[in-house]
Amino acid sequence: MTAEDDTPPAALAPLLARFSLGAKHLVEPGPDAAALRWMTAAALRAPDHGGLVPWRLVAVAGAARERLARAFEAAAAEAGKDAESARLERERALQAPVTLTVVARIDAGHPIAPVHEQWAAIGGAIANLLNAAHALGYGGKMLSGGKVRSATLQRVFCGPGEQLVGWIVLGTPARAMRPRHDKPAPEQVLSLWPAAPAVPTPPADAGRTED
Repeated sequence: MTAEDDTPPAALAPLLARFSLGAKHLVEPGPDAAALRWMTAAALRAPDHGGLVPWRLVAVAGAARERLARAFEAAAAEAGKDAESARLERERALQAPVTLTVVARIDAGHPIAPVHEQWAAIGGAIANLLNAAHALGYGGKMLSGGKVRSATLQRVFCGPGEQLVGWIVLGTPARAMRPRHDKPAPEQVLSLWPAAPAVPTPPADAGRTED
């Protein structure tokens, strides 16, 4: 499959230009309450079988970042990390102007939407939110890692039956940057089904008749 025109539609420009930007490359101002509301509204438009919304977000900004820093530091100590590693975890919590904690609330017994579809809905919500952030002029990145299994952080952010997915860091890009990873051409991951059938090779004795 080949594209007839390599010039993308103008409406797709924000989507095609987005890439993840880590907390060390984000500065103030972060998104305010209105911007976060629009990002969340975009997240809510992601595909979601059954309309379950199997996720919620917890925004951490301003002075609350210090509480997050202490929680990250405690989680590092809980995991057996040394003092220097715990200090680095504390600093990471303070870097981004805004951090969104992503919490999953999966209904494993739902009669319509199986678990894998609920997780797909969470992924779609995260993608929509990050695309919305980019369209509004902010940078961001989804982070996870071993901290999502921390009992300390689960107590801080999760209610019964919930689990941590990770954290989305948000802020203003410190400078123009390029994506870290090259992406394949669309034709490398997109194909038509069914593929054109191969022309069968006739057997060596084709056309022969029995005596």
